Formats: sequence, structure tokens, C-alpha cells
Amino acid sequence: MFNFDRRTFYIILAIIVVINLISLSAGGLVRILLTIPGVLLAIGIHEFAHAFVAYKLGDDTPLRQGRLSIDPLKHIDPIGILMLLFVGIGWGKPVEINSNNFKEKYRTNGEALVALAGPVSNFVLSLVLALILGLMIKLANASFIASTVGSVILTMIKYAVVLNIGLGVFNLIPLPPLDGSKIFIRFMPYYVRNWIYNHEQWLYIAFLIIWLIPGLTSVIISPIINAIYKLIIKVVYLILQL
Repeated sequence: MFNFDRRTFYIILAIIVVINLISLSAGGLVRILLTIPGVLLAIGIHEFAHAFVAYKLGDDTPLRQGRLSIDPLKHIDPIGILMLLFVGIGWGKPVEINSNNFKEKYRTNGEALVALAGPVSNFVLSLVLALILGLMIKLANASFIASTVGSVILTMIKYAVVLNIGLGVFNLIPLPPLDGSKIFIRFMPYYVRNWIYNHEQWLYIAFLIIWLIPGLTSVIISPIINAIYKLIIKVVYLILQL
């Protein structure tokens, strides 16, 4: 059987990052700099949500490993954060859990609940940030919004809103190693779950193909991100009556 380990996986992703870095324009560099705060916030909240739910279900592994924190430095995966910055989609360092520690009533669906917590936290965070953005637009004076500082702050928050939506949507893709594979596998028949476990390496390859084929990712994910973004903006308008 073809031996496709995580090291190979990371090497290929590193190549993708380098290719994007080489073709980076000055405007792209500015965008990346403005995206960094949103990336750190998104990763910190996403991985903390995994750790928090696992802890609440009875597993103290994340606590013992220092992952029960919103500090992004405890959750950064080097390749994942580079992918977020240069490609727009990525991940943090996976939170380790031991499902045997879960309370009895959560043994069946505990892993799916832990996996779901990450994307949900990003969607919630995107709504909170959109509300902050809406409040700033509504309450700040026009001169501040038009100033360089105001423009930079508003742009960073907007990038963070979109990035959190993207991270949430991306992680719901039902392919290993993403959260979606752990969520949706609970709803599949036993023989399907068994097939997925036995072919996980090939599903990694399918995951990579999504990224290596130009434009395929945008076709799959961008419409969903745009739809959720528009929905969040509508909710903000209704709440703030902008």
C-alpha cells in the first residue's frame, strides 16, 4: 500500500506556500500583514474550543498539555498558519484527546462534538467581529473612518470576519485530517466508517488534489463563504439597525 505519511503531506503543503510566496505582490504582502491578527485570533479560539469541549466532556488531556487556552502561540501549526496567511485556508496544531476519558454518555458522539466545536467557534467569532465592525461604523466619526488608522483597523476586522468564516467552512470538509471527517463519520454506517479508516491515506490525497487543482477550491468553498458572510452582515444590520 502507498505510504503517504503526514511528513509527506506537510512537505507538499510547504511547496504550495513557497509557490504562493514567490508570486506575492506588494499589495498581497500588505493584505497578509493586515490578516495576521485575525489569523492568530481564529486559530486561538478554534483550538481552544476543541480543548474546552473535550475537557467538559471529561477528558483532561488538553488541560494537562496546556491547550485549554486562547493563547494562539499554544496552538500554532507552522504549515497551517502559513497556509492561512498565503493561501487563505489553514489550521492550528490539532488538540489531542482521549475519548476513553469521556463521560459514559458522551463516549459515542464525544469526538464529533469536540470536532464540531472548532468550526462553530469560528462562525460565532465572525458574528461577534462583524458586530464590532458595525458598531464602529455606526458610532465612529467620519474623520476617524477616513483616516489611515481607522481604515487599517476596519480592514483588519473585516479580514478577520471573512477568515473565520473561511476557517469554519474549510474545516467542515469531510476529508481527513479536517474536523468534518470526524463529524460526519458518526452519521455513516459501520461499513462506510471502516472503509474510511482503511483508506485514510488516499483521502489525504483527495484533500491535496482539492488544493493543487487551480480554482477548484474557490469553486467549492467561496460560494459558501460568501453566502455565510452575507447572512452575517444581514444579521448585524438587523441588530444594529444600520
